[in-house]
Amino acid sequence: MLVIIVTALSAVLGGIAGYGTGPLMPLVLVPLVGAAPVVPIIAISSMFTNGARLSAFREVLNIRLAIVAFVAALPTCLLGAYLYTLLSGRGAAIVIGTMLIATVPLRRILKGRGHHLGEKGFAAGAAGWGLLVGGTSGSGVVLISLLLAAGLEGSAVIATDSAISMVTGVVKIAVFALAGVLTPTVIVIALLMGLVGFPCTFIAKRIVHGCRFMFTPRSSMAS
Repeated sequence: MLVIIVTALSAVLGGIAGYGTGPLMPLVLVPLVGAAPVVPIIAISSMFTNGARLSAFREVLNIRLAIVAFVAALPTCLLGAYLYTLLSGRGAAIVIGTMLIATVPLRRILKGRGHHLGEKGFAAGAAGWGLLVGGTSGSGVVLISLLLAAGLEGSAVIATDSAISMVTGVVKIAVFALAGVLTPTVIVIALLMGLVGFPCTFIAKRIVHGCRFMFTPRSSMAS
């Protein structure tokens, strides 16, 4: 029940902000199943939530930025996922914990810089993010910050982030499957989270559209 409740909450938050599952779910999963299965569980379950976000906001997807990120992040994502499979349970706990702690100052630093990234700068940033996302949880804040710095806003950030994350998710799942870390427990919990998170993402879409309607000036609505 705790997994279901937190999954639903993180899916709604993720549908609004673009990330949420990575920072919140390890707090519930690590005490239940240990640290080692956490990243594979989130990799599988995020395919559902990212698929729902992409479906909900597909009309504002920035295909060009998504392709740039795919190409830049795939090699480093492979490396990050492979390195994660070599970690012990203690090592996985240290990696996940370090990333979750680092997201707080990292988000402030990236937001504070706020400069506009060109395509080459975005590609370089995506390559660095690929290494993080391959072997950690909670790195979504980095990709969101890169997309904002590249000039995207609002729902376009969520849609593009989801598309990129789905491709890297496939890569991670393939690496974890080859390494033999996709145990029945991992698969069952991941599917449970995915089935709960999928419909909650569309609740987030309604919230986003409702807030946009509330804060849109009446003159703009009339025009």
